[in-house]
Amino acid sequence: MLKLTILHDDITQQDVDAIVNPSNSYGFMGGGVALAIKTLGGDEIENQAASHAPIPIGTAVITTAGRLRCRKIIHAPTMEQPGGKASEHIIGEAITAALHCAEENRLERIAIPGMGTGIGGFPKSEAARLMVDAIINFDAKSLKEVLLVDKDIEMVKAWKKLAGK
Repeated sequence: MLKLTILHDDITQQDVDAIVNPSNSYGFMGGGVALAIKTLGGDEIENQAASHAPIPIGTAVITTAGRLRCRKIIHAPTMEQPGGKASEHIIGEAITAALHCAEENRLERIAIPGMGTGIGGFPKSEAARLMVDAIINFDAKSLKEVLLVDKDIEMVKAWKKLAGK
């Protein structure tokens, strides 16, 4: 069974196998979590992500993590266009795609921020429900722990409420 850890922290500082970037289908990293990852990790992350474009909704790609502490970045689109809006359907597919990508790459620990709740504008409580449900119901083999990490205390509280923590 997957261990679920919830942290009020900066995802870019996590020492995990990979962090998830709630990306757009083009791999451009111009705002929100993506911009923070690129700023601290380096342009090569965006260059690699964009080389996979278009990244279809419901899929995820893995790239270098550049200068970050984590080893890899999983890019899971929560919107097609940069600056687009996220939806329930897309967030559900993005989180599942990120988990499958982690499994396919035999990762053990990943960190995930609020998916689609920043630039995507999706309600935090609904995103939290979709995320926690997908993680709890995921049939993990290599994946041992998922850290839900966000600087936004409202997002963290929503996860904790659902996870009974």
